[in-house]
Amino acid sequence: MELKRVVITGLGCLTPLGNDVPSFFDALKKGVSGAGPITRFDASKFKTQFACELKDWDPLEHFDRKEARKLDPYAQYGMVAARQAVAQSGLAESNPNLDRVGVIFGSGIGGLFTFQHEIMSFAQGDGTPRFNPFFIPKMIGDICAGHISMEYGFRGPNYACVSACASATNAIIDAFNAIRYGKADAMVSGGAEAAVVEAGIGGFGAMKALSTRNDDPSIASRPFDVHRDGFVLGEGAGAVVLESLEHAKARGANIICEVMGGGASADAHHMTAPHPEGLGARNVMRAALEDAGMTPDELDYVNVHGTSTPLGDLAEVKAIEEVFGDHAKSLSISSTKSMTGHLLGAAGAIETLACIMAITEDVVPPTINSTDPDPALNQSLDYTFNVKKERPVRAALSNTFGFGGHNASVIVRKY
Repeated sequence: MELKRVVITGLGCLTPLGNDVPSFFDALKKGVSGAGPITRFDASKFKTQFACELKDWDPLEHFDRKEARKLDPYAQYGMVAARQAVAQSGLAESNPNLDRVGVIFGSGIGGLFTFQHEIMSFAQGDGTPRFNPFFIPKMIGDICAGHISMEYGFRGPNYACVSACASATNAIIDAFNAIRYGKADAMVSGGAEAAVVEAGIGGFGAMKALSTRNDDPSIASRPFDVHRDGFVLGEGAGAVVLESLEHAKARGANIICEVMGGGASADAHHMTAPHPEGLGARNVMRAALEDAGMTPDELDYVNVHGTSTPLGDLAEVKAIEEVFGDHAKSLSISSTKSMTGHLLGAAGAIETLACIMAITEDVVPPTINSTDPDPALNQSLDYTFNVKKERPVRAALSNTFGFGGHNASVIVRKY
């Protein structure tokens, strides 16, 4: 069976740095931090009182009041990002075969705001079971994919990926494979998350996973820095439109880049901690390269998982050294989570967008806030500290790793 080539024709996002792709990538290049004190609720009693929230977000600018009430914020974010991507691609206006256009969208947690709100309302009541009839359909992690398909009438493969922080990357890989193997002509894919609520901050805080640098949130996310103390929770969504090359050409679409391959692996080690030697990370990058039919020296940029946790950053660097060998010194490496925070199940989507834009503009965004690099790291590697780097970027790899030991990597290349 001859596999189809797969290209990307549309991009969209809502992020703590900007509510469209140009704004997002411009802020990345400038090294802007999206972190600040939480405004969504009173966080004064929490150990962590800051996050990377969306700015200038009003759902009523995108949905009428009745529709907005039926959608959890995570689904709102995903739908708006998908609308941007579909609009840029021109897919909906080109009269595609709707039976062969699908949606695969990821979320690590889904409707956490709705879940928290409904349970708290019940607990504070008189014990009578009064629940909103939209409680379950607003909360479930697949509903964003469902709403996107309903909005456009896309009747192809439709489901959600849930693999914690690897969710969106797994979704993009599944969408890529659906096209590559001839199951669809085009797919909308990505991920969305809206976990900046009391349960999200409290839950991750109880695990001691979050930074507690309340005195200066803007420098709290500091991957590879010896003083890193945990990740910063973020929110938002990212979306891409993927098509077979022949389908995109036939309708005269603008081709942004090509998807080459993806990999998945498991650490099989610990519920939340990465394998200390980066075993799963090593395996997933090798799997992505093999799937893409590429050699390590064909890549120029790795957008690392890089959450700013003591164990995770070291394990990932070890894996990069093993996979890329001598070429590792020629790579540009950066963690855009230093600016966006960690969008959990949406992280892989916006970080794939960062890779795509790095390829498009030949600019590697920086890793900010690293003023004192961890001496345990290989100091001969280029972590793109604090300042963007202009260089040719032929191909880029995005890593995302999730609780449960889930790992996913995707490779994109200039078309």
